[in-house]
Amino acid sequence: MRVFVTGASGWIGSATVDELLAAGHEVTGLARSDASASALEAKGARVRRGDLDDLASIRAGAEAAEAVIHLANKHDWSNVAATAATERAAVQVIGDALAGSGRPFLVASGVAGLTQGRPATEDDPSPFHGPDSPRGGSENLALEFTGRGVHAVSLRFAPTVHGAGDHGFIAVIAAIARAKGVSGYPGDGTNRWAAVHRADAARLVVRGLAKAPAGARLHAVAEDGISTRDIARAIGRALGLPVTSIAPEEVPGHFGWIGTFFSMDLAATSAVTRELLGWTPAGPTLLEDLDAGAYPARTPESQ
Repeated sequence: MRVFVTGASGWIGSATVDELLAAGHEVTGLARSDASASALEAKGARVRRGDLDDLASIRAGAEAAEAVIHLANKHDWSNVAATAATERAAVQVIGDALAGSGRPFLVASGVAGLTQGRPATEDDPSPFHGPDSPRGGSENLALEFTGRGVHAVSLRFAPTVHGAGDHGFIAVIAAIARAKGVSGYPGDGTNRWAAVHRADAARLVVRGLAKAPAGARLHAVAEDGISTRDIARAIGRALGLPVTSIAPEEVPGHFGWIGTFFSMDLAATSAVTRELLGWTPAGPTLLEDLDAGAYPARTPESQ
């Protein structure tokens, strides 16, 4: 199958491209830099130059493909509104390009904010609608295209897709611990984060392309929830730092922008996804990765 992948050189995207190529698919990746283009070509993938603001290139890539996997996101926490608007525009363009074709359109989303007081499940609809919502309401927008003849599927990733080389949320939290000289957790540390290893997440995407029905919500979740206290303790062990609670009123000053996320309960299950796809996570757990030194901390400014 000819598959167009946005975010093809990113953390999840690069592993997904590897899995797609291994499965015999012909991959074209969106690349915004020479380095990204070279990395894709070295793997045997084709390259379409452009970025998330280049809607013409995205549209052309979708039109030429038999399936689209949209993994790119700006993740600009200094301008959340602009990030959401860009995400929504990209999903709209891809959906319009695929309308009436029956072709698969897999869209990255997350489990954050789906529920309160219990782990999120695949049966929980996203509460985010409209351009002012997180991610621009892109999950619901994408799934609406099922009514226009698109085989749309939501890929809900755990808040941490971990592994050696990760530069996401856990890497930022580890860097803050190194900079502050203490590994902190918000409040009593009982809020939980779901987690999945990068390799397992990539395998789920490729299985979802092959097996998920239109309208499905897939959960890339290997561990339902690890307490933030246990995460902080593992970071403390890895970096040789003391571990302490950070009072709720001090969380913004200690953690900065990521304090909001680290204070949330982001637990989720994946029982439906596992049964539907025959997907069994096999990678290391988050704490195993932390204990193995997968997160040598850098300064927060370097993230």
